[in-house]
Amino acid sequence: MNVRVCGQSDFAAILAIINDAARAYRGVIPADRWHEPYMGESGLRHELDAGVTFRGGEQDGRLLGVMGIQPVRDVTLIRHAYVRTANQGQGIGSTLLAHLLGLADRPVLVGTWAAASWAINFYRKHGFRLVTPAEKDRLLRKYWAVPQRQIETSVVLADRGWFESAGYADSRGDFPCPAD
Repeated sequence: MNVRVCGQSDFAAILAIINDAARAYRGVIPADRWHEPYMGESGLRHELDAGVTFRGGEQDGRLLGVMGIQPVRDVTLIRHAYVRTANQGQGIGSTLLAHLLGLADRPVLVGTWAAASWAINFYRKHGFRLVTPAEKDRLLRKYWAVPQRQIETSVVLADRGWFESAGYADSRGDFPCPAD
């Protein structure tokens, strides 16, 4: 699989991947947060205009998964990580995440739905840790532009760099998480 920068010509494919994979949220996230389609064209344009850039996992000329990265102030956000339903479980998300982490030059944060246990487990498998609920609220308000209801129903996971910069690393270099 090849990881590449997605461009304007990939707009429709990015949208299709997001909406295909986001079907997993139906009946899982709060009903008032679900809508069809999960992300419309204007929503994706808004994200791109806000500085989210996508990398795609491509095989045989077809995008199989996408993951966004967005520098915001003193952190890097991982945004909109989705793999086509038919291609999940093949390491595409892991490959994309590793690629984006290699690009990040500051602490990395990820926000996801609190009820999306599969997403939380994915990031935890890759070394991310949950932050406390109070810290989650603060971080979502500081780095994301999301409504209050989404703040209430989300979690934030952080990489080791964030925990170290926030003063959570102990004398051994471990980063015991106050939320885990």
